[in-house]
Amino acid sequence: MTLRELGLGKQALELQLQREAAELVKVFRQEQGRPFDPQAPIVRSTTRVIGALVFGHHLLSEEPIFLELIQAINLGLAFASSIWRRLYDMFPWALRYLSGPHQKIFRYHEAVKGFIRHEIIRHKLRAPEAPKDFISCYLSQITKAMADPVSTFNEENLIQVVTDLFLGGTDTTATTLHWALIHLVHHRAVQERVQQELDEVLGTSQAVCYEDRERLPYTRAVLHEVQRLSSVVAVGAVRQCVTSTWVHGYYVPKGTIILPNLASVLYDPECWETPQQFNPGHFLDKDGNFVANEAFLPFSAGHRVCPGEQLARMELFLMFATLLRTFRFQLPEGSQGLRLEYVFGGTLQPQPQKIRAVLRLSSLSPREEGL
Repeated sequence: MTLRELGLGKQALELQLQREAAELVKVFRQEQGRPFDPQAPIVRSTTRVIGALVFGHHLLSEEPIFLELIQAINLGLAFASSIWRRLYDMFPWALRYLSGPHQKIFRYHEAVKGFIRHEIIRHKLRAPEAPKDFISCYLSQITKAMADPVSTFNEENLIQVVTDLFLGGTDTTATTLHWALIHLVHHRAVQERVQQELDEVLGTSQAVCYEDRERLPYTRAVLHEVQRLSSVVAVGAVRQCVTSTWVHGYYVPKGTIILPNLASVLYDPECWETPQQFNPGHFLDKDGNFVANEAFLPFSAGHRVCPGEQLARMELFLMFATLLRTFRFQLPEGSQGLRLEYVFGGTLQPQPQKIRAVLRLSSLSPREEGL
């Protein structure tokens, strides 16, 4: 199932992401240059993007179910790295009846599942010509597979897949964008060079377009370097060997569970000039042109890479470029610097800390400059 099949071809998806980027700018502007932690508004923004793809309508930030959804995502990701998750994997039947922090996750999960069930019912009552989204496409597959006794297309699986889309498609993108802001505050010269390139290439155009990336090699290289140095996951999704084989002299029997070690590639000194340092030059040639590197694997490896890679690339570029055109990101006054050590959870997140988003004069309209 592709984004185009969901009624989201390139232009429609780009327009939606541009609107969400503009909404994020509005939220940052409300801080008026005061120190704030950008993590929460970024997560809300990426959650709304997934919500539109799945449900076919815009989720309002003030809706109670939206707030519950955000809380469920945050708790679920924290739970993934906790001892309670290990206990639940071993004794799921017992933990259902024991008190503990996991019970709060169960309650939020049930509330979110109830909302998804409500959306499924609402979709069944929609007119056939209504715009397509993930739920409507999945329901269509359920209907087509009714005669297949081994089909896995059913409503319970639909609920779980929607849950997985929110867990996998919101925090990963939000965390990468958060890391990008942290690195650009830490590397002021890099931030200024990105903004210079954006100003020279885009001028006063109304909105950043995804095709603009081809004319913005340095901006593109910086975003890739953020994903390399601060990959949100250290290992890829679990795989299973479908046939016995040999790899570099090692025998791997059929059925072996394989965990791709992405960090070993992203920090490999044979692939990167300065693997432990933030260096956009890793993705630039001597003439300043963008160059790809086959060791760049932030979306995992193999045929089953991240299914949301196309969406994530577009979302990251449009939001990153839009924010950098609009704001200078700085340390709060009196700050001794940012902590670059990650917090281990469902993803490798930045430390909770505040930055400032100061409006750039070049991003103001003539009327705003006179205010």
